[in-house]
Amino acid sequence: MSREIASVTLPAAAPAPVNLLGLDRTGMVALFAGIGEPRYRAEQVMKWIYHRHETDFSAMTDLGKALRAKLEAACVVAPPKVQFEKPSADGTHKWLLGMDGGNAIETVFIPDKGRGTLCVSSQVGCALACTFCSTGAEGFNRNLSVAEIVGQVWVAAKHLGNVPHRQRKLTNVVMMGMGEPLHNFDNVVPAMSVMRDDLGFGLANKRVTLSTSGLVPWIDRLGVESDVSLAVSLHAPDDELRSQLMPINRKYPIAELLAACLRYAQRKPRTSITFEYTLMQGVNDSPAQARALARLMRGFNAKLQRDNAAKVNLIPFNPFPGTGYVRPSDDAVRDFQTVLMHADVLTMVRRTRGDDIDAACGQLKGRVLDRTRRQERLRRAGEAATPTPPEGDVDAAA
Repeated sequence: MSREIASVTLPAAAPAPVNLLGLDRTGMVALFAGIGEPRYRAEQVMKWIYHRHETDFSAMTDLGKALRAKLEAACVVAPPKVQFEKPSADGTHKWLLGMDGGNAIETVFIPDKGRGTLCVSSQVGCALACTFCSTGAEGFNRNLSVAEIVGQVWVAAKHLGNVPHRQRKLTNVVMMGMGEPLHNFDNVVPAMSVMRDDLGFGLANKRVTLSTSGLVPWIDRLGVESDVSLAVSLHAPDDELRSQLMPINRKYPIAELLAACLRYAQRKPRTSITFEYTLMQGVNDSPAQARALARLMRGFNAKLQRDNAAKVNLIPFNPFPGTGYVRPSDDAVRDFQTVLMHADVLTMVRRTRGDDIDAACGQLKGRVLDRTRRQERLRRAGEAATPTPPEGDVDAAA
């Protein structure tokens, strides 16, 4: 006996709600136009989200009930979930923010005299494998979305807004957290737009800084599409040593990197460029290396031909478990700085902040479910002290 089987049509899955933290002003206006609402409604909602830190559409009382219902049906304001937060003895504050799939990223606020700087992550992990960086040893999982990048600033701004008497204020954002920002260009640039928008966090262009390990084509693209300060991780005065410390140098050596920085500076005459240099004892901190770095910087500034010369930011190495590198003495750091200053190279020494909670530069690692198997290779090869990843990591990342 044959039996007829009725066909069943499954309902189409409802579209995922739009996280409004993932839209800059242009995207927000386009979304509201798509639901038949005027531009000023988008601007009202941005003020609620970024100026009042409101995530509940029903609390946005200057919006009509019909519009609030539309938003509740199709949109959310969903910042990352805080899994852990810890203040440092020096006032630094670190958040561990949960991502999907068991991953987590770290975001750090650093207060100082007259300013408060937030260090923001752009990726879960990092593919570049710089040997002196804790994040690089963790491997790489994925890029962060615009909403996940903006959400870090939102979490910090809300926290700081609740501090009694506004003792601390967010004045600067640096894309110097976990990851290489230029490898996530299409999400980082609109996120920085929200940071600089008066309807967003209202930061001046010069107070948003992108730090890169030196991806030359993307530096050129950044010069066309954005207007932020640029920080470049240099860490060595010659290609041989820099390639050992930073495998990306094999693809974009120092001469090409400095040429791209010069083009960026020429496009952005009011934008500052900082060269970051992490000092490691017996590796890159000798007087001869200081003199070589001074020659590089003087040559760069001579081509720049402007008063706003590039500067060097010296960073005494911040140790992390498993590293073979050692922090130089304070005397060695001062001697290195003196060589540069005597060569008329503006040189600052970054004061270590948050190292008691592993929040200092180079110490961020979050929780990364590594897709590159780097952690496994390092454990198997016993290279945790001074890992030198194979060139395939560079090609895959770039």
